[in-house]
Amino acid sequence: MLIHLFNLRKYKTVLFPHTRFLRNIQLNSRKQSQVRYKLLLLSRLLFLASLIFAFAQPVFNKASKTQTGEKQQIIYIDNSYSMGAKIGTRRIIDIAKEAAIKQIHKSKPGTKFILLTNDKLQSYQPLPANTVLNTINNIEVSASIKTVNDIVNTVQNLIQNENIPEAVIYYYSDFQKNSFPVLPNKTQLKNITFIGIPIQADSKDDVYEIANTYIDTAYLTTPVLQTGKNNYLIVHTKRTGKPNEESTVLQLKLNGQIKNAVSLNLDKGESIDTLQFQVNNADWQQIELKINDRELHFDDTFRIAARSSPNLSILVVNEGQMNPYILASFKAYNGFRLNQTDINSNVSNWKDYNLVILNGVTSISPFLAKTINTALQNGQSIVFFPGKTSNIQSLNEGLKQIGDINITGIDTAVQAASTIQKGSNLVKNLFDNLPENVQLPVANWHYIVSAGLSANQQSVLSFRNGDPMLACYTPNKGKFYLLSSAADLQSGNFPGSYFFTPFLYEMAMQAGSSSVNAVMAGTQQSVYLSLANATERSTIHLFSNSIDAIPPQHADGTGIDVYIDEVTQQPGFYKLAAPTSDTVLVALNQNKSESQLIFKHIEELKKEWSAENIKWITINDAGNNNDIDNIEPFPIWKICVFFAIILLLVETFLLAKPDKKIA
Repeated sequence: MLIHLFNLRKYKTVLFPHTRFLRNIQLNSRKQSQVRYKLLLLSRLLFLASLIFAFAQPVFNKASKTQTGEKQQIIYIDNSYSMGAKIGTRRIIDIAKEAAIKQIHKSKPGTKFILLTNDKLQSYQPLPANTVLNTINNIEVSASIKTVNDIVNTVQNLIQNENIPEAVIYYYSDFQKNSFPVLPNKTQLKNITFIGIPIQADSKDDVYEIANTYIDTAYLTTPVLQTGKNNYLIVHTKRTGKPNEESTVLQLKLNGQIKNAVSLNLDKGESIDTLQFQVNNADWQQIELKINDRELHFDDTFRIAARSSPNLSILVVNEGQMNPYILASFKAYNGFRLNQTDINSNVSNWKDYNLVILNGVTSISPFLAKTINTALQNGQSIVFFPGKTSNIQSLNEGLKQIGDINITGIDTAVQAASTIQKGSNLVKNLFDNLPENVQLPVANWHYIVSAGLSANQQSVLSFRNGDPMLACYTPNKGKFYLLSSAADLQSGNFPGSYFFTPFLYEMAMQAGSSSVNAVMAGTQQSVYLSLANATERSTIHLFSNSIDAIPPQHADGTGIDVYIDEVTQQPGFYKLAAPTSDTVLVALNQNKSESQLIFKHIEELKKEWSAENIKWITINDAGNNNDIDNIEPFPIWKICVFFAIILLLVETFLLAKPDKKIA
């Protein structure tokens, strides 16, 4: 710039004869000391500034509020079974892995990552890029299922335990509709930037789904297998997406051998079929249902473990005549041993019975109350069908000894039950889905029953005013079921209703180890094991060809509830056993939420999950990122070089002009 301060004019020699020009020379010298050619100076200053910025190589990130440079980089790759579906000839999970690998290659040198998948957290410590790349290449689909809340909670734990100030999650998934919530939990996303990257097939009709046929559920029509007789299996099969041109065949295998097969009609997207088979012994049977779905195979098999259980014994204590409906319920199946006795026989040893039914009882003697208490302390199940009596006090004296249960009066109005408690073990263990418009039983009269907190009342069937029609009480280890009306047709239609026989079966089954086991992974469904041949301190182990683990378990009456899907979610047959106890076979099935391959499009996700710290990025079939939170920021230095060249041209233009044009 010092050069600019000199007078760049070409001086002309001026001859003067007199000193009168000295004053003019002095004036000219003062003007030379002032800054001239302002436009030229400005262009040179801007030129130098552009060069300085260009050599500094600044960059610009559009997402200024969600800069990821200083945040811990966390990559989550959804490797659930649904990610094994194909888009064209490639699996969704392979596209996700390729995109994640490209993201890591494009990251700044030295960047470390934490890698998350459904089946395991790779490391609590950030890993270098080469280690993460090797791990990503080895990721495969897994039976484990994790929700977005599970992943965010894991990241929050990392932030707190590892003193990470902020984190950014790159969430690679197919975003199934039934597994991704409508609204984000913004409290969970504190100090977290969420970047969702959906990997999905294109849709012409705005319906983003992949064709898949799967077995939704299957169940036996009886609580245990019948030896030497026909057993009937109800199978629900469903389909999403376009219909399959080939016919779908359902096969029934028993211990590895095909026993039955049927062609399915899935024109309406669903088929309900009944298959029959026989077993020749009382051992555990491995029942497998298989379909020939060519698209996806992880949900083509449904497993049931079942056995004939001749040790289920029922005792019916009658006051008066025998109940024909109770008799018919248990005589219809040869797996129960039914004994009946009179209430005046003073039978006090009930320990050999899975279920004791007190029928038509109008008074509870001290001896009977003591016997009931002993059975409940031993974890047995008792069903109390009262008789109609005006002497309510005779019932209350015994009920108070059993638990804090009290009858306050009689309601003689005809009423139908209005609600059924689907969360009750009596209901959820029996019915996968209750039939639509099922008719609940009607009572012509009922006792008005109240209970204290110590009785632990759970209403199974209730009237509109809240009075229980059928309730379960657990004042001790066992279960005490009380019907507020008598079990005869003069008192109501409960004995002939849809629920009577299944409820009695389930009440009997609850006192013994399960005889039919088909557990759904990810639902925390328990398997009940009786400890009749083991001590209460026995630890239950889970066995298979590749696993020996101790699942979570807690006492329930005289047995233990075991939660096997807490230690494994891999479908298959497993054995549960404790030292000196019987072995129970359990079938674990894949969670059917993975089978419904209908996805949320990115535009739908943007509307539902919208916040400053939430971004949605598209991805193409090749796995290239279109704009992944500006991982490659815009290079401003290139613009600076461009401006420097322009300014150099401007300076040249100004210098080429006459002086008067420049000033």
